[in-house]
Amino acid sequence: MTTKVEQSVLVNVPVSVAYNQWTQFEDFPRFMGGVKSVTQLSDDRLKWVAEIAGVKREWEARILEQVRDSKVAWAATEGATNAGAVTFEDLGGGQTSVHLTLEYAPEGLVEKVGDALGVVENRAAKDLERFKEFIEAEGYATGAWRGEVHEGAAVGTPGLQDAAASEGDKGKAGFSGKAVAAGLGVAAAGAAAAVVGAAKAGGDTGTEEVPPATAEPLPPAEPVVVESETVVVETEPVVDVPPTGTVPGDDGTDPAARI
Repeated sequence: MTTKVEQSVLVNVPVSVAYNQWTQFEDFPRFMGGVKSVTQLSDDRLKWVAEIAGVKREWEARILEQVRDSKVAWAATEGATNAGAVTFEDLGGGQTSVHLTLEYAPEGLVEKVGDALGVVENRAAKDLERFKEFIEAEGYATGAWRGEVHEGAAVGTPGLQDAAASEGDKGKAGFSGKAVAAGLGVAAAGAAAAVVGAAKAGGDTGTEEVPPATAEPLPPAEPVVVESETVVVETEPVVDVPPTGTVPGDDGTDPAARI
């Protein structure tokens, strides 16, 4: 499986400034997310180290064609399999259109899930936007290489057939310490999406078991203050009642005389 990505950006600098900055390959980590380092081994050879979604990739690339103020085209010779080109179009008035074409072969579960979610495509778009911000803020290139590289006839836009030498290298892959939190999280999300999609495609109408929500502890109750009131209860006078078993008049007196 291969994936092709194309992205463009308009930068408000002359074409020579945009091109000159792009030739400073070792500055790529300053505006390319996930790129840890780029080492220029010679005029036409580069070594890359990158990390995306917790997966570390290394590769060496050869510049197949480099035309001043116009184009840089490359293909991997070992490591992660990829190829592509960046072209520069002078729009006049101090504006340049920068267009990126990239073709690559995702490897392993994490990269394949990330590919399905468009991770690399989104990353490429953001990298071009950061390049725009970087060069427009500076207003000039941090360096320049005005030489050219030609393999003979123009190579056009290289594809994976031009990076055949790197196929089967497994990209010198390795997981970084962030892989569990980032890369494997992407894989889990992709796997969950695949399960949901399969269930919908199969017409599964069964109820979905939802795990019970974890109850959060209630905040401590505030003390309730109750104001006491003094209650006055009026009572009737207490009348002496003769002891049980005593019958009025038993003492020899007339009951009527007591009233």
